[in-house]
Amino acid sequence: MDMKNKTCLVTGANSGIGLETARGLAAKGAQVIMVCRDQHKGEAARQDIIATTGNDKVDLLIADLASLSSVRQLIATVKSNYDCLHVLINNAGLMTKQREVSDDGFELQFAVHHLATFVLTQALLDRLRSSAPARIINVTSMLHKCGRLNFDDLQGEKKFSSLGAYGQSKLAMLHYTYNLAEKIQGSGVTVNALHPGAVATNIGFPSWMGIFLASPEKGARTSLYLAMSPEVEGTSGKYFVNCKPAKSSKASYHREDGRRLWEITEKLAAQSA
Repeated sequence: MDMKNKTCLVTGANSGIGLETARGLAAKGAQVIMVCRDQHKGEAARQDIIATTGNDKVDLLIADLASLSSVRQLIATVKSNYDCLHVLINNAGLMTKQREVSDDGFELQFAVHHLATFVLTQALLDRLRSSAPARIINVTSMLHKCGRLNFDDLQGEKKFSSLGAYGQSKLAMLHYTYNLAEKIQGSGVTVNALHPGAVATNIGFPSWMGIFLASPEKGARTSLYLAMSPEVEGTSGKYFVNCKPAKSSKASYHREDGRRLWEITEKLAAQSA
């Protein structure tokens, strides 16, 4: 896909995979909207991308994806300032060591990975449709296989483990990806998910794992492939690893769980509106 005259939004774009994804898009001539939580870090990253790519069509928007009111302010800003949106990359991520809650009272990883992705994407679907062909890319993780949807305790109030909550949030992103693909079939908008690999970022992996982790540049390859490659034009509802379709966990294909999660997510989002 020719990226010139394309507008791409990347969340969590000031460091790690998000930064290299934004840089890769800018290098191909796209207009890039960086969504970052910190103004200072975000601006430094923006200037770095402009300097290394020579593309000054790089904008910075500030939003805290742990706050749905902040997500909604972001949505309003995007709709007010950008007539087109061709690529939406839900990349922002974190891993907590103990249970933390968002501004809205949700378990933090579930809030940032799933709820923010759901609210942001659903609200921008009309802009993506009107810009079609358009692509949605959800950065999940192979660690979704460590999670399960505990509908009796989605927020980890009764029992919490860092890995279990992280895995559940990434599994939820996969369910959303698969369900959304069905709902928008034929719209000219595709949605796919990916595992970026075990990457050296500030997400929270133990320091001793550093020698086993890939660079953020390598971690961004599949995101950039799904955003730009003509090979995946029209491909939707798939999970990719190393730029190739892969099987996600058996649980991620459980359609009834996916439908139930969608209904619950709509209610949780409405509660905080």
